[in-house]
Amino acid sequence: MFDIHEELKKLPKKPGVYLMKNKDGIIIYVGKSVNLANRVRQYFQPSALQSPKIRGMSPLIHEFEYVITDNELEALVLECNLIKKYNPKFNAMLKDDKSYPYIKLTVNEVFPRVMFVRRHDKDKEDKAKYFGPYTSAGDLRESLDLIQKIWPLRSCSRKFPQDIGKGRPCLNHHIGKCKAPCAQLINEIDYQRIVNEVLMFLNRKHESVVNRLSAEMKSASENLEFERAAELRDNLNALENLLERQRAESASGNDADVIAFARAHDEALFQVFFVRGGKIVGREHFMVNRVDKLTRQEVMTEFIKRFYAEATIIPRELILETSIDDKEIISEWLTSIKGANVAIVTPVKGEKRELVKLAAKNAIQTLEQFGEHIKREKARTDGALNEISQALGLSHPIDRIEAYDISNIHGFESVGSMVVFENGKPKNSDYRKFKIKGVLGPDDYASMHEIISRRFNRYIVGDAKFAKLPGILFIDGGKGQVNAAEKAISALSIDIPVCGMVKDEKHRTKSIYFKGNDYLLPSSSEGFKLITRIQDEVHRFAVEYHRKLRANTQVRSLLDDINGIGPTRRKALMNHFKTIENIKKAELSELEQAKGMNKKAAEAVYKFFRPV
Repeated sequence: MFDIHEELKKLPKKPGVYLMKNKDGIIIYVGKSVNLANRVRQYFQPSALQSPKIRGMSPLIHEFEYVITDNELEALVLECNLIKKYNPKFNAMLKDDKSYPYIKLTVNEVFPRVMFVRRHDKDKEDKAKYFGPYTSAGDLRESLDLIQKIWPLRSCSRKFPQDIGKGRPCLNHHIGKCKAPCAQLINEIDYQRIVNEVLMFLNRKHESVVNRLSAEMKSASENLEFERAAELRDNLNALENLLERQRAESASGNDADVIAFARAHDEALFQVFFVRGGKIVGREHFMVNRVDKLTRQEVMTEFIKRFYAEATIIPRELILETSIDDKEIISEWLTSIKGANVAIVTPVKGEKRELVKLAAKNAIQTLEQFGEHIKREKARTDGALNEISQALGLSHPIDRIEAYDISNIHGFESVGSMVVFENGKPKNSDYRKFKIKGVLGPDDYASMHEIISRRFNRYIVGDAKFAKLPGILFIDGGKGQVNAAEKAISALSIDIPVCGMVKDEKHRTKSIYFKGNDYLLPSSSEGFKLITRIQDEVHRFAVEYHRKLRANTQVRSLLDDINGIGPTRRKALMNHFKTIENIKKAELSELEQAKGMNKKAAEAVYKFFRPV
């Protein structure tokens, strides 16, 4: 038994990370502190002395654990990693998982390439240069098209120098988009000159590029090379049009992210302006939830930690609307990631302050646009969960739903699927697949019993992938499937309500089967719509897994598991009876009538489907 008061006495006055757990042992909050003893004790003070965030969480805390670190920076890094791993209920979470595009120039190759990539390679051995992030893939592709038009670098995956001379130039060379180093039509020195100019363009040194193109266009015109002059003119116009669409220069002239936010209900919308090379090259918004009990300073702090824990490129400066907690340690953390000093500023006047105000204005406008969407989402999620809970007479809120389905075709390769909905929304990272191992033949009830037993046995043995317990189980099916699931969890002494998602004769969601009764929700209600989404999703996930298994194995049937039935007899049986169900129902004399079958083979099939 965990004695909180005794454990509080053991807390060290050292930096580290603490993990708060509920009565089921699920981690509900992860925090860090320079002094664990002082910080953790705050969660168990009288409520009048607690902040709103702690006041809402502390009644749910039944135990805690902690990890001591050497310093506060290590604690910050560990906190970020643990929050990402466990997604605790009371930690503010960045809802977006955007993977921004970059331009990659492979300067580590003999004849470098320029390409579109989605993730920045953090491998220290990768000597390539990355430019971005671009908040619009369209803008990036436009830049790439311009590069290939003005500077015809190769885009193939050939290995140089070993592939030189091994083939003819490709179509890109013939349409003017490659200088064909593969056919030795350009040497390394001349090719590198092109690469250097691309680097100038990507490093925002546009003036020298424009001057070079202008001078070359003038020279071509003077030499009566009108086609060449016209081509250069078009390239120059395209380049200038691209540059004109970029925003005005910022005050610093350096790389920076300008960040502000607006909030409504338990969500905050962050607006980020990306300043690269002194120009605002793009902007993007991000939603953060679970912020209703946090101060503005705490909200900004949580966003900075969540966002830059996943960032692939970190600017030299963060220009923030609101100051943050632990500014020095977060700056040190970002500096350690970037390998160069990262400054964090909250300007009160000047052009940087104007940039922050512009970002804040955009955040408010964007949030207003999303306001109705947020309300509809809350109705779809919170409202739906409340409707289901009330319909079933549950006394506890449904934070986490796990749904299960069985899929097989002709009784072959039965599989189970588990999908998870948290707070009414799919949580794809917690989806799980099961290949049925202990059930012979198409027995959905036994298969359901197996996957439920395996799932909760994994919880009992402490498997991190199955560490969370759901508030309710949804089973795709009726009384039989529900009974199988209930027997499985009861055998493990786990008490979780189980209900079935029943379909009508047209395979559409009809009702919920719970404790021996069918519950009908209005088809227009958010609760009914959520159940339909869950049922469709768990079925889709099961069928998808089944298809994958069939794609990775030879085409076969349940009949292949019967002694004496090979490919020829299997085909003959299917031609004669059309379906496995008809074969299962056939009498011995009927089985003997199929082409190629004899009495012994017919008896084997007959007994297989009628085990004693």
